[in-house]
Amino acid sequence: MAWIEDWAAVGACGDSRPDELFVRGAEQHRAKQMCMGCPVRTECLAEALDHHIEWGVWGGMTERERRALLRRRPNVQSWRRLLEVAQAEHLRTAGTGEAAVAV
Repeated sequence: MAWIEDWAAVGACGDSRPDELFVRGAEQHRAKQMCMGCPVRTECLAEALDHHIEWGVWGGMTERERRALLRRRPNVQSWRRLLEVAQAEHLRTAGTGEAAVAV
C-alpha cells in the first residue's frame, strides 16, 4: 500500500462533523475510535506531527499524546518519512513473523 497524498479525501472522518475531532476529556476516546480503522491514519498522523498541529485528534492521537511523542523524539526531521518507512517495513514483514520497525 503506497502513501496516499490526498489522504484527507479518503479519511474515516470525512463524513463526520469536524468538531467531533476537536473535543476534550473522555470525548477524545470516542474521537480516537473513529481513527482505528482509517485507511489513512498514518498519513494523517504524519501531517499533524510534521506541522505541530496543536489541537484535535489526528491519526488516532490526541494533542497531549502528540506533544509527548515530539518530546521523546526531538531529532525526527520528517515524521512523514519515518512513518512511511515504518509502514512499508510493516507491510513487508506482515505474515513473515519478523519484527517491524518501532516508531
